[in-house]
Amino acid sequence: MFPPTPKEKKIKPFILNHTEICSSLGSNGDSQLCFGNCFCSSQGVPDKNKSNGLYFRDGKCRIDYILVYRKSSPQTEKREIFERNIRAEGLQMEKESSLTNSDIIFVKLHAPWEVLGRYAEVMNVRMPFRIERQISRFQGWLPRKPMRLDKETLPDLEENDCYTAPFSQQRIHHFIIHNKDTFFNNATRSRIVHHILQRVKYEEGKNKIGLNRLLTNGSYEAAFPLHEGSYRSKNSIRTHGAENHRHLLYECWASWGMWYKYQPLDLVRRYFGEKIGLYFAWLGWYTGMLFPAAFIGLFVFLYGVTTLNHCQVSKEVCQATDIIMCPICDKFCPFMRLSDSCVYAKVTHLFDNGATVFFAVFMAVWATVFLEFWKRRRAVIAYDWDLIDWEEEEEEIRPQFEAKYSKKERMNPISGKPEPYQAFADKCSRLIVSASGIFFMICVVIAAVFGIVIYRVVTVSTFAAFKWALIRNNSQVATTGTAVCINFCIIMLLNLYEKVALLLTNLEQPRTESEWENSFTLKMFLFQFVNLNSSTFYIAFFLGRFTGHPGAYLRLINRWRLEECHPSGCLIDLCMQMGIIMVLKQTWNNFMELGYPLIQNWWTRRKLYQEHGSQRKTSFPQWEKDYNLQPMNAYGLFDEYLEMILQFGFTTIFVAAFPLAPLLALLNNIIEIRLDAYKFVTQWRRPLASRAKDIGIWYGILEGIGILSVITNAFVVAVTSDFIPRLVYAYKYGPCAGQGEAGQNSSLSLYRDYRDPPHSPVPYGYTLQFWHVLAARLAFIIVFEHLVFCIKHLISYLIPDLPKDLRDRMRREKYLIQEMMYEAELERLQKERKERKKNGKSHHNEWP
Repeated sequence: MFPPTPKEKKIKPFILNHTEICSSLGSNGDSQLCFGNCFCSSQGVPDKNKSNGLYFRDGKCRIDYILVYRKSSPQTEKREIFERNIRAEGLQMEKESSLTNSDIIFVKLHAPWEVLGRYAEVMNVRMPFRIERQISRFQGWLPRKPMRLDKETLPDLEENDCYTAPFSQQRIHHFIIHNKDTFFNNATRSRIVHHILQRVKYEEGKNKIGLNRLLTNGSYEAAFPLHEGSYRSKNSIRTHGAENHRHLLYECWASWGMWYKYQPLDLVRRYFGEKIGLYFAWLGWYTGMLFPAAFIGLFVFLYGVTTLNHCQVSKEVCQATDIIMCPICDKFCPFMRLSDSCVYAKVTHLFDNGATVFFAVFMAVWATVFLEFWKRRRAVIAYDWDLIDWEEEEEEIRPQFEAKYSKKERMNPISGKPEPYQAFADKCSRLIVSASGIFFMICVVIAAVFGIVIYRVVTVSTFAAFKWALIRNNSQVATTGTAVCINFCIIMLLNLYEKVALLLTNLEQPRTESEWENSFTLKMFLFQFVNLNSSTFYIAFFLGRFTGHPGAYLRLINRWRLEECHPSGCLIDLCMQMGIIMVLKQTWNNFMELGYPLIQNWWTRRKLYQEHGSQRKTSFPQWEKDYNLQPMNAYGLFDEYLEMILQFGFTTIFVAAFPLAPLLALLNNIIEIRLDAYKFVTQWRRPLASRAKDIGIWYGILEGIGILSVITNAFVVAVTSDFIPRLVYAYKYGPCAGQGEAGQNSSLSLYRDYRDPPHSPVPYGYTLQFWHVLAARLAFIIVFEHLVFCIKHLISYLIPDLPKDLRDRMRREKYLIQEMMYEAELERLQKERKERKKNGKSHHNEWP
């Protein structure tokens, strides 16, 4: 029923027979200090440990965390109290001056076994459980070659798959401990130390705790776990193996030559933690799902190219040399012939053709399929990574919340322990203030969009009077292009909103880190979404809809005429808006993500080379090298997720107007995966490994975008494009509709708004054809939305969240764990019985 169990990975045991008290002082009396007992092995430790910068100077105590401060910092007293309390918690400490700047001091921290065991139990860290039987890893359906990594040449990618359980010192004999020094991996050790540092006091008082506050007030300049050595090696990884996990990640994941390979997610999770591993798992899944969407979108575009010469509308526009169009502005704008829009009519057909409706339906269904299958993929990953039973209750309370509400406690109904409590009235008042701030900032964005509208209205006449004929003859396109570029600059400038979002989120006082991240994420997404898409919504649904008619034009501030659509339609403006914003946004993001850290690190290396020479730079210890790298974003993975979610919005919300959006997204994401991997491995300090069960609030945002995309695409097809008017003409007014003389007229209305001529009894009144088109548009919106939503709900119902194979494995695992616990307890009781008999203390009627 189950695949065979993989072979157990061999681990070289270390001999635990040495206890040493580490204490030594450097030449300045401050360069090296080690406090406490180092329960580290003395045999089997390579000599290179003393020089690679990953251990204390004795080469035995591994560095689990690094704190950096400056001697010139005025916060000396707070720092001394903090470090004294750190030692009281059992952490060992060693200080050393920087080789490049004597003012910089590195504080190296090491957690001995007793501290690790105590806090691992508090944090519910899951560790391998001793059992003879093992469950084989879930094998995905993806093919092994050529995209599957070669695990024979990279054996370090193989991982044991055994039962795990929350660590308990009382049941320590049940856990698989080959070596106490390596039982907790580096990521887990750093996470435990960080947990301790977040709860250590630096002054007397409830609010005077935590490393974050010390980083904010300047007591410490930086805090980070160490990378596991260099990511480069003189020897080939295939002949000599990987130097360390960082080197292995660089060669098989962050290297640009691996762009077509699947990601080693298990190794990413082991090195960076579950939260970062889930991000790359989601990004890889999203990129893979973009392949069919990009293919269909490219097919729709090519269909428009092949049918361009057969498009009746573009033919009639190009042949309409005798139709004179009204000027688009009051001054400088001349009368023009409809045939002048021939090129734009043909370009519009590339995106607005018979396949557009099919593509809009396909993308709405695609978004649902993508989310449903991601839930299945996430379930498999959560099972492999022991996240199935990990709940938010296991997440520790934020120190800020704990300090703020420590006086008010209530019993946790789940754990049965008292915990800080935030009153309902206090929570509601804080949420109201926060929501008001969000509303105000969104109004600021809408005001900026209104400024863009004014610019477009004013600039049309300016470009119409331009001295260059190219711009003068294409004044509307020039107006749209410059407005989009200005809009992009405003979008970048308004990104300062994150400071307001940070202030409002801290005002709310979220209970846990995940609640804080979700609250901050929602605020930033709402602002960024409105900031990025408000102009697009204006062009799609408002541009040219309320302009009036000749003799009664609507004006802005009773002066400027409202902007009209191009004679070939508004879709070309929407395409330009989406194409330019999408390309510029992705290019800018890629530069800021990789280009900026590269430039910063290059400048740092250049200064070091000038001051100390190339030979001195290569001898820097690991903590010095990592300190010279760029720190990870203060908000974790927020920027990475936000970039992809906004791209997902571009790919789905207005995809009916721009079928090439999935293709652009796919090409960007293929680069994005390796770019992010390269950045994490080579350009950033190692981030703290964090646990997470899923992608958090981002999944709900994706679902909301999927629902919104159905509505917007229905309106784009019905209102923005000319699909419905062409359909009404074909079946009601065309030559094949049997309408007599009227049906033999041109498919073009005399007026785009379907109005009567000025010499009619009601000048510029709406014709009967206008009402037919309006009714058809409303009917299409209703039918489209109901049809697509029914398909989405049907797909959601038919696709279970858990694969059947995985559900069977989970039930099997539960059954085996119960048997294992029973057998272990039975074995313990039998041993106790034998010992009592041996000592002559046996009793009658003893079970078993």
